[in-house]
Amino acid sequence: MPKLHVVVGSTRPGRLGLPIGQWAARTAKEHGGFDVELVDLAELGLPLLDEPGHPRAGLYAHAHTRSWSARVDEADAFVFVTPEYNSGPPAALLNAVSFLYREWLYKPVGFVSYGGVAAGLRSVQVLKQVATALKMMPIPEGVSIPFVFKHMGESGFRADEPLEAAATMMLDELLRWTEALQPLRLNPPPAPAAPSVPGTPVSRV
Repeated sequence: MPKLHVVVGSTRPGRLGLPIGQWAARTAKEHGGFDVELVDLAELGLPLLDEPGHPRAGLYAHAHTRSWSARVDEADAFVFVTPEYNSGPPAALLNAVSFLYREWLYKPVGFVSYGGVAAGLRSVQVLKQVATALKMMPIPEGVSIPFVFKHMGESGFRADEPLEAAATMMLDELLRWTEALQPLRLNPPPAPAAPSVPGTPVSRV
């Protein structure tokens, strides 16, 4: 069974992303097509990108990067749970993505976004561009939650029937792409050669 990581992208205290991510992970488990794990970036506590080498080379200097690499590498697909900050994604989510390269290749990603009237969709548009640059497949089907506070209560996040239906459509399509892209994940391109001169800095342009 393919492995799906539901990634909670906000690390802000008081965030709504965690209960929404918990709902998304629970819904994915009930879907039955994936082995599901909830990944909370607040728990990981990744620092601001601090690797001296380019992520394409996969030569990581820090234990936190190697741990994050192994975690992302084991997944076959992702759901990013994201709010919208100033018409873009949370810095913590972009930072976590930027730590790695090879580990993201040929993996589909769906999006659960939330916010006010725009439902976090401008964040998703930015993330789709980033995902495409990493040779991921951002699927069109997603879950967008407008006026998110209307869905919050003492017991956490409450999804209505349209949101449940949207989640099912997203997961169905995510599973199709997960299966279709498996041959590419099993045969990724070779990593670029390391610098020939020891100590040569690698540009992070």
